[in-house]
Amino acid sequence: MKRIATIGLAMTLTALSMSTLAAEVIAETTDSTAGGALGATTGVMIGGAAGGPLGALVGAGVGLLLGKGVQQAAGLEERAYAVRTAGGETQVVRSPTAEFAIGQQVERRGNRLQAGASLSR
Repeated sequence: MKRIATIGLAMTLTALSMSTLAAEVIAETTDSTAGGALGATTGVMIGGAAGGPLGALVGAGVGLLLGKGVQQAAGLEERAYAVRTAGGETQVVRSPTAEFAIGQQVERRGNRLQAGASLSR
């Protein structure tokens, strides 16, 4: 039992230490995840009703593509940023409300970016 508790504590501490990562904004891009999610959900329901389990899978795929396409065509894409982490990885992070400048230092907390004011201390 003690071993399981130790492993659990180690995993928790590792997850907490990685929850805030330093990064630099390298580009602004767009994101259509919301349209894809809505399209996939609708496609699962319609496809499942029309064709059972196989129809649900096909409907989800078609709905995902159509949902993203409709969101892009309507010009309702959300803001996202390509960021370079301290480890050199490039990741795209959605940021529908906060705005950042190219080259700005930011912190990634979970799946959101925050201004990196604490990085300059």
